[in-house]
Amino acid sequence: MVQEGLVNGWDDPRLPTLSGLRRRGYTPEAIRLFCERIGVAKANSTVDVAFLEHCLREDLNQRAQRVMGVLRPLRLVIDNYPEGQVEEFDAVNNPEDSTAGTRKVPFSRVLYIEQEDFREEAPPKYFRLVPGREVRLRYAYFITCVDVKKDEKTGEVTEVHCTYDPATRGGDSPDGRKVKSTLHWVSAEHALEAEVRLYDHLFKKEDPTDVEEGTDSTDYLNPNSLEVLTSCRVEPSLADAQPGSRYQFERLGYFCVDPDSSPEKLVFNRVVALRDAWSKIQKQRKQ
Repeated sequence: MVQEGLVNGWDDPRLPTLSGLRRRGYTPEAIRLFCERIGVAKANSTVDVAFLEHCLREDLNQRAQRVMGVLRPLRLVIDNYPEGQVEEFDAVNNPEDSTAGTRKVPFSRVLYIEQEDFREEAPPKYFRLVPGREVRLRYAYFITCVDVKKDEKTGEVTEVHCTYDPATRGGDSPDGRKVKSTLHWVSAEHALEAEVRLYDHLFKKEDPTDVEEGTDSTDYLNPNSLEVLTSCRVEPSLADAQPGSRYQFERLGYFCVDPDSSPEKLVFNRVVALRDAWSKIQKQRKQ
């Protein structure tokens, strides 16, 4: 596959080579933990890759700094927030590490949120932003959607308008009212543009060596094993992120800075996704 150009070299993050795992963002500690837990047997055996990913999440949960990044940006305008005003909120670097400290995150009138965090009509068990609903912005305020703007040709939502409650600064309400969802965000004025590479399994078959007669493993390559997003936005604290550094993008997963990254163009590889309850619900419906 390397020689035929089906993957991008021996260190392609989809390959189970050590160089590929390293570039993807796997840690030596996660691989050792995996090996310790599966043990040694006299007979050959197969272990689900999900267990390796479990060991990786367990390790990165302890060591990875939390940041906010938006992969598919949707513009959000807070109509009653003062134009030109900028605030800073203290964000926790890692709740699992008391020594990790905090960082400052800028907040302004125009933000970006994830496209999937807004729906015009809420399906059952969807608790994110919809017209008329109040949600929390992580570390910031409660907001309520009051209007949407759409593309005249396609009908797609291009901008969401909200109002905010100044009394909820920091993310809590003084009157004790509760919201069911907390969204991550970045300030449009301060966010950095980034490329994010979303990797999936290289093969469609669980065991690519189990092939039918007249075929080989390459016939079962997953055509969707790599998705490249070029217009992502990340918080400004990542301006000096170095290749090999690992972060948790809150609510999205763990990401590693790729060697292709530069100060002019940040490039991140998704190491592994977080468990997503809503994605699980959607998948069950499709079935």
